[in-house]
Amino acid sequence: MTFLITLVFATLDFLSPDKPGGLLTCLILCYVILGIPAGYTSARLYKMFGGTNWKKIALTTAVTCPSLIFLMLFFLNLLLWASVSSATIPRTTCSALLALWFCISTPWVFIGAYLGFKRSVYKNPVPINQIPRQIPEQPFHTKTLLSMLTSGILPFGCIFTQLSFIFNSIWAHQYYHYFGFLLVVYIIFIITCSETTISLCYFHLCTDEGA
Repeated sequence: MTFLITLVFATLDFLSPDKPGGLLTCLILCYVILGIPAGYTSARLYKMFGGTNWKKIALTTAVTCPSLIFLMLFFLNLLLWASVSSATIPRTTCSALLALWFCISTPWVFIGAYLGFKRSVYKNPVPINQIPRQIPEQPFHTKTLLSMLTSGILPFGCIFTQLSFIFNSIWAHQYYHYFGFLLVVYIIFIITCSETTISLCYFHLCTDEGA
């Protein structure tokens, strides 16, 4: 959602590609602002699956993704610092990012999780059999590894051409300006992922694997 909002703003020329700092700032602000919806959604799903400790899922939602990104950023910044590069991120910028993370984003995730956990549980559209039964032998095309490989081919094929344009711009040290086309490709990518997921679930259910 953060990437989609930023991409829409860039497509509408609210963010100039000549100022890449604007894109990054918009990404960070959108991520911080969307803390409440993230906590709300995660808490409701957590409650649907029988979870009782909403603080645990709120902390997981608030920390998991930013911590991975921050570790990668810290490692890359450490390499730049070791090579005495001018592209090294200043300490003040790192402190500001940490302040946004812990002082704004994390509390908003907890607020959203609290509100979401107070709501009623999502109801399943169909009744679920409480008595498990034996799963029959599955055909080869429903194996986990093969399903993972085949499900990733179609979405990757949708964005392969666009990724080549993006990487060519990065390697040539040029600005990427085709945000409108990128938005269309991103929407097609989302639709393809959804359709692929639905198809795989249908195939697995047809073989009684989800019984």
